[in-house]
Amino acid sequence: MGTFEFRLPDIGEGVVEGEIVGWLVKPGDAVAEDQPMVEVMTDKATVTIPSPRRGVVVETKGEVGSVARVHDVLVVIETDGAAKPGDGDGARAATPRDEAPRPREAAPPPGGAPHPREQERPAGPPLAAAGLEPEQKPLATPATRKLARDLGIDLSAVPGTGERGRVTSEDVRRQAGAAARPAQAPPRPGEAPERIPFTGLRRRIAEKMATSKRTAAHFTFVEEVDMSALVALRERAKQAAEKEGWKLTYMPFFVKAAVAGLRKHPMLNASLDEAAGQIVLKRDYNVGVAVASEAGLVVPVVKAADRLTIKQIAVEIERMAADVRAGKVQLADLQGSTFSITSLGAQGGLFATPIINFPEVAIMGIHQIKKRPVVRDGEIIVGDVMLLSLSFDHRIVDGHVGAAFAYEVIGYLEDPTRLFLEMA
Repeated sequence: MGTFEFRLPDIGEGVVEGEIVGWLVKPGDAVAEDQPMVEVMTDKATVTIPSPRRGVVVETKGEVGSVARVHDVLVVIETDGAAKPGDGDGARAATPRDEAPRPREAAPPPGGAPHPREQERPAGPPLAAAGLEPEQKPLATPATRKLARDLGIDLSAVPGTGERGRVTSEDVRRQAGAAARPAQAPPRPGEAPERIPFTGLRRRIAEKMATSKRTAAHFTFVEEVDMSALVALRERAKQAAEKEGWKLTYMPFFVKAAVAGLRKHPMLNASLDEAAGQIVLKRDYNVGVAVASEAGLVVPVVKAADRLTIKQIAVEIERMAADVRAGKVQLADLQGSTFSITSLGAQGGLFATPIINFPEVAIMGIHQIKKRPVVRDGEIIVGDVMLLSLSFDHRIVDGHVGAAFAYEVIGYLEDPTRLFLEMA
């Protein structure tokens, strides 16, 4: 019977390892060619790896949450036969790890001696050693005995604190007070805290965020945006979009405004190659848009956003967001971002400081649009106001450059007609 060792393939994009997030087969299972066997998460995406040939799974390597490197053996498959119905429990043979070792029963002591648990307990100290002779009454004055009778207290059960163990009236009263107190319920056993495996996407997010905070020198710039003109524009345009079968949100406008700002401040569309000692200015404008899912925050990428229309960006974001929430996002949709946008507005709040999507050097956080007083042409009116928070890597982006980029973006959002005038 031949066996085949299936190894973690080279997924590409510089991926050298992957975390096992779920097994779809177990030893003894028959597998067909191209049948999914294991889910592996890289720092790019979660991928399902199929079996390259037909056979029976002999062994799976690695527990859920463990990390396998490219070319490590993941599954051993017996290739000369497959499991047949009726061959026992899924044709699964018992292996040493299938059966837990049984605890050995204690052997009786030699010589027929009783088991230690059956031996009599040691006798207590003789009564004389305790200060009492057999049938001897506790030492107490007549007044103390009368007090004990009146209170219904058994003097023999009262610890004496007087001379030679004499029971005093105070001892009786103390005993009576203890007897009068209701019996306390035993303490409630503490419930063990729930432990959730720190694996999969959540661990990848944590690793990436920690790397960003350790490496990039974050600073954040926050400013208000009068969104009144953009709110009115979207209200006019969204009905036409719905008739065409697509949904118009504010995000495509944020993407376009960011791209317009990046064109004028290319240092923000860059990364730092520390090994080479070079700042890498990107010629593409690929904007990552953070999408919340049950597994965590995922950032699909709108490629070549500078060459897309508002409609094309909206349709692309809607497609990728649906894939993310369904757990079907493609690896290609998560790669190549040069700048990221995260939406922080749905849950309210004043503002937050977003963490840079490393190795990028800047990120833009958008917040909830609220009705607030604004000054326009010297008059105070009610406007639609939003806070914009941008974080920059201070190693690459100087403060005045980050502020200039922020005001460039704000200018396009407050006067959205400029976006159409400059649109490629």
